[in-house]
Amino acid sequence: MKFGIFSLMTLRDHPEGAAGVMADTRQMVQAAEQAGFDIAWFAEHHFCNYSSSPSPLMMASYAAGWTSKIKLGAGVLVLPLYNPLRLAQEIALLDVQSQGRAVIGLGTGYQLFEFERFGVDIEDKVDIFLEYWEVIEQALTRGEVEFHGKHIQVPHTTFAVGPQQKPLPPVYFTSTQPALLERFKNTNAIPFLAASTLGSPVLYKMVDGLNTNWESVGCAPASKPLSIMQYVHVTDSRSEALEAGERARYVGRLAHHLRYNVLPMDGSFIRDQAVDGEHSIEQYTANTVVGSAEEVAARMIENIQRLDPVHYACNFQFGCMPLNRAKRSLERFATEVVPLIERELGPIENIGKR
Repeated sequence: MKFGIFSLMTLRDHPEGAAGVMADTRQMVQAAEQAGFDIAWFAEHHFCNYSSSPSPLMMASYAAGWTSKIKLGAGVLVLPLYNPLRLAQEIALLDVQSQGRAVIGLGTGYQLFEFERFGVDIEDKVDIFLEYWEVIEQALTRGEVEFHGKHIQVPHTTFAVGPQQKPLPPVYFTSTQPALLERFKNTNAIPFLAASTLGSPVLYKMVDGLNTNWESVGCAPASKPLSIMQYVHVTDSRSEALEAGERARYVGRLAHHLRYNVLPMDGSFIRDQAVDGEHSIEQYTANTVVGSAEEVAARMIENIQRLDPVHYACNFQFGCMPLNRAKRSLERFATEVVPLIERELGPIENIGKR
């Protein structure tokens, strides 16, 4: 198993605005690289403060200039919102720029607010995804493509720039739809699941659903790799833990509103408006991976023993967490939490070898 750092880049109360979020992200990724993390993931969201990253490939390209070892992941590309010919070229360019460190994260998307503004019918997202990925895969692996589908027509087209990694960079995907599992079941693509602010209870249900769908396409779930993401904050302070829980609730509220086409907005910011039936701050704190080094290690050990992931991504700066706390949490994770996990489960590199 390897660790990743996930950057959602929510803008909430940063005194320097979006530029400050960008600067913080750079410091966090560099700290993760120094701590030996495997992948830096950058989110994709549009039109509001839920994320300051509308283009994960631009973020990864930017990071290629100030990192040297850590892989750079688009986490994830909402495929139906792109032109696949352009996207294929940009993926290849990132892999060349980063000297073979690109990672392709793919998703069908779920936020109606975004789909409507891009003029894409969210009901068609799976079919569009499958056609667009066929175009991209051909472009990256063959250097040429010709495709005639329902949603896109591509005359014979060649590509001057191809990825450095052959046949293509590693692929992760977030959907558990049987149609996507069928498409990827004979490849090395890895499901990447996150319950985000809802934490382990919902993550376990998501993985149960994934396993059921693997079986529906003729695959044994235990034979398939899995990647997960959790919100993580290491602190010995109960008040700081509860603040982390409140920031998780804030992100959860924004994500909930984005499932609809009309948002409660204050300018470009989604209003911090309660959601019917939402958890308390204490529940958010309990469900996410928040607490002392011992508590965080115990929750992660439970995740690992139950799910056996090959990759475990951590979001340390959720809800616009102040940099000093997020960075201190990352450093304590590397120096205190990881040794506790290894004391219980053995070397990290031996975990998740399915």
